[in-house]
Amino acid sequence: MKYCSTRGGVSELNFDDAVMMGLAEDGGLLIPQELPSIKEKLQDWRSLTYQDLCLEVLDLFVGESVDRSELKAMIQQCYRSFRTSSITPVVQVSSIHVLELFHGPTYAFKDVALQLLGNLFECLLNRRGERLRILGATSGDTGSAAIHGVRHRKNLEIFMLHPFGRVSPIQELQMVTVTDENVHNLAVDGTFDDAQNIVKALFNDVEFKKTQRLGAVNSINWARVLAQIVYYIYAHCRVAPSAESPVVFSVPTGNFGNVLAGYYAQQMGLPVEKLIVATNSNDILHRLFIKGEYYQEGVQETLSPSMDIQISSNLERYLYDLCDKDPKILRSWMMEFQASGKLTLTGNHLKKAQAQFESVRVDDEETVATIQEVHSKHGYLLDPHSAVGYAAAQKISSSSPVISLACAHPAKFAGAIERATGNPPPEPSELASLRNRDTRCHRLPATSEAVRDFLEKTVPKYD
Repeated sequence: MKYCSTRGGVSELNFDDAVMMGLAEDGGLLIPQELPSIKEKLQDWRSLTYQDLCLEVLDLFVGESVDRSELKAMIQQCYRSFRTSSITPVVQVSSIHVLELFHGPTYAFKDVALQLLGNLFECLLNRRGERLRILGATSGDTGSAAIHGVRHRKNLEIFMLHPFGRVSPIQELQMVTVTDENVHNLAVDGTFDDAQNIVKALFNDVEFKKTQRLGAVNSINWARVLAQIVYYIYAHCRVAPSAESPVVFSVPTGNFGNVLAGYYAQQMGLPVEKLIVATNSNDILHRLFIKGEYYQEGVQETLSPSMDIQISSNLERYLYDLCDKDPKILRSWMMEFQASGKLTLTGNHLKKAQAQFESVRVDDEETVATIQEVHSKHGYLLDPHSAVGYAAAQKISSSSPVISLACAHPAKFAGAIERATGNPPPEPSELASLRNRDTRCHRLPATSEAVRDFLEKTVPKYD
């Protein structure tokens, strides 16, 4: 398996080089040059445990970069920290199947990939005799999941940016209460998009990236998307009547990484009838798939803050496929967006996108109503992000089983739950204990210069 950049300047990379590079050195995103087919494997995979299925899927992509026995041990180790043996269980709530992705250490779906990525980084760095400084941006859950995936690891140091005051209190505490020497939390005075742009700017400075030995854990890193493909296949195996039966997935998304993993599973041969892009009021993706118009507006603060995003960084991977993998067209689209803040799909490109994705916009009022209704009628508690996906799923007509992704534990968004139900959600002891811990965080202006300066002054002990 070889990897290339969406923008055409990087190709023929091995898996380990793609993981360590993170963002491609030409500014694009790394992708497999070809996707493997899984159609003939699905029947045999239906009886596998999550861990065994993960091994089979990842083994198709890693090539010779990681020995199969080493990969198996890595997978077993990273999922020991989950609170259920099925890792991502499926629960039926009324007519909709809810895929619960929040049983990892930080109670969010990002754990599924980032526990694995931490182990993968450590494996590759030990083999190479190298160290890595991870730089990332988070709208809430990626930060804590990444930090918990790499803390204590001697070859890794992490710098995680989050928008000051724009993540939930629990999300913030999950990050800033980790005071290990290799963990640096940076609160920037801006939005998630500002933080994400800073990260991209620093990665695009190739010389700075090399001298600082920067790596990525955001979903710009291919390994993040790869790990998420597994739970789409797992859910299909648990819900579909047969290996050939189609299903529908409803995915709450802001950065397009989660639903992109479902798209790749579909392209590999998983029978998926529809992929529903469920957005909150920050509906840039909804506008794209409805009208072909992708443009920035001011970020609105919502009850689902992890989706309060205007620039969906993973969309580039899909656009690459949409233009028939022509890097010249892709580069022109991205240059247009960078110059004008707008990208427009028309003609066959728009028709193709609309055939592959449906989209639904769910505002705060409907989010609250969905949490209240599902709880009162079915005794099931959705977090506000999961409620966006569930509400969207209810609006889609299909005779196939519908699977809605539940991305976070409701206790992480107590304010929204109390507003919807009149009572705060039950809080796991691990989350409640965070309020009594020491914290460490650095507040910075939302500029690449400020973050660059912090990185340069924070010299790791091994230098």
